[in-house]
Amino acid sequence: MPLLHRWFKHHQRPLPWRASPTPYHITVSEFMCQQTRIATVLPYYHRWLRRFPNWSALARAPQSIVLRHWEGLGYYRRARFLHSLAKSVLRLPQGRLPSDPKKLLQLPGIGDYTAGAIASIAFNVPAPA
Repeated sequence: MPLLHRWFKHHQRPLPWRASPTPYHITVSEFMCQQTRIATVLPYYHRWLRRFPNWSALARAPQSIVLRHWEGLGYYRRARFLHSLAKSVLRLPQGRLPSDPKKLLQLPGIGDYTAGAIASIAFNVPAPA
């Protein structure tokens, strides 16, 4: 086992998105964790999933409600992008996020790092993050 894997196995933190690494959960966590400490994100993440458990619930919500649930995390552009992304995902084949990082890059709010993180964590696709 490579050294980095051994280190991670020993030191990893129990994070909720690791327990259920669905594309939606991983995407929400990646957006929330941008420039925000994980300790700050955790309570927001749990509340968010109670209110918006999937792409459909998020896409149907008015933007004012989405922003209210983001309140306190800052960088509200992330919430707007995530809301727009949910609407875009529902227009995709089968209403699912693509696993290809290049296709992810075409969606709202997803840049190189986020595309790589989603592809590698949610879909087990070898991609730099």
